[in-house]
Amino acid sequence: MLVARVFCGFLKNKYIMRFRSWILCSVIVICSVSSFAQESDTLRKQLDSMRKDEKGPGNKPIIDVDKEEYTSSTNITPKAYFVLLATDFKHIGTSPLHASKKTWIKVGELVLLEGAMFFADKPIRKYSQEFMANNPGMRRTSEYITNFGGMWEVYTLAAFGAYGVIFKSNKVKTTTLLATQAYITAGAVSSVVKYATGRVRPNFYDPNNPKDPDNAIFYGPPIFDSRSYGFNSSFPSGHTTAAFAAATVFAYEYKDQILIPAIAYTAAGLVGISRITENAHWATDVIAGFALGYICGKQVVYNYHRYARLMASKKMSFNWNLNYSQGVIMPGLVCTF
Repeated sequence: MLVARVFCGFLKNKYIMRFRSWILCSVIVICSVSSFAQESDTLRKQLDSMRKDEKGPGNKPIIDVDKEEYTSSTNITPKAYFVLLATDFKHIGTSPLHASKKTWIKVGELVLLEGAMFFADKPIRKYSQEFMANNPGMRRTSEYITNFGGMWEVYTLAAFGAYGVIFKSNKVKTTTLLATQAYITAGAVSSVVKYATGRVRPNFYDPNNPKDPDNAIFYGPPIFDSRSYGFNSSFPSGHTTAAFAAATVFAYEYKDQILIPAIAYTAAGLVGISRITENAHWATDVIAGFALGYICGKQVVYNYHRYARLMASKKMSFNWNLNYSQGVIMPGLVCTF
């Protein structure tokens, strides 16, 4: 009986301890999540405030690419990464509400360019396919290049990140993280536009009209058309959008160097051209991808430098001074953070 009671007491205490541990863990998780949410919300509000109040040359955010901008105090922490990413989505989504007159003029110019290029889509497609047919050696090159606008770009960014870690370069690590943010936001934005426009790809084959179907038009969301989304997702070019988004990040972060921006934009441009030679997109899809990618990359860069200035301003510093009061000289310590 004694053994039974002791065993029952042990089980009882064991379950009570488990229950208490579960309660304690739950409280810790809830408190941690609440604290994280509050801090993240505060950071988002600060970034939003800086976006509204900053007054750089031409009302543009200040981008400082000096080494002082990439220090331990301005590093992107895991929490900051997702806060910045969420802010990127928010700012891109609400950008039409904050766009200046100059920006709307540029949008209008892009629309006019796309409208004019629309009539050149089929001739460009025809020329590119004839060129590829007459130069079979370019087929593998085109395929190789176009892969860098897809999953291969992920491997490329991973290689840059590894370089930054191995050689302890804060700027390379930060730039790579920003490029991944641009890659993610560009992919999301292009997917939304693809779904909304429903443009048929040039390589779509219609068995009911095998000669030369008019695939260059827009059908709207898939619910309005019987074609599958895979073939109804031509506009814009997702590969081009992602490539130009990442390229824009590198171009801005290394704007003090000539070679890196040139290489970045050249590589992204080749990806866009390869989407045409691969007969996966129309020329206007690629142009739209360039514009969207540039906007996404630029937003990511601007957002980070707001964050960097915010973090740098919070860096703690101590300054000694002397105060004179009523004939007495007293030392003082001023703490700034």
